[in-house]
Amino acid sequence: MHPFRAAIEAGDLPGALALLAEDVVFRSPVVFKPYQGRAAVAPILAGVARVFEDFRYVREIGAAGARDHALLFEARVGNRHLEGCDFLHTADDGLIDEFAVMVRPLSAAAALAEAMKAQLAGG
Repeated sequence: MHPFRAAIEAGDLPGALALLAEDVVFRSPVVFKPYQGRAAVAPILAGVARVFEDFRYVREIGAAGARDHALLFEARVGNRHLEGCDFLHTADDGLIDEFAVMVRPLSAAAALAEAMKAQLAGG
């Protein structure tokens, strides 16, 4: 099991953040421009932890020790069920330097965008 998955499943947000490189590049499913740096990603992951309901990883693709992993998940945002995938790339130092998230369907991605907008605005 990838350490990021283990941390998220344990509800250990600080542990998950510690696995990100200081200069990690995060690609959101709802924002065009990538976020750069652990400090920029921290509030996003904290917001997602509050927004996603019934979150669970359902599959992991990537061999132990591989630099690339895909973590497939399911969750709800309000009454919208979504499926998604966390794509992780690990650098030579063992930290995640690239992190991209994709979700479907479009109606769930729109609900996620609205919920995250409220979270990041302090609402």
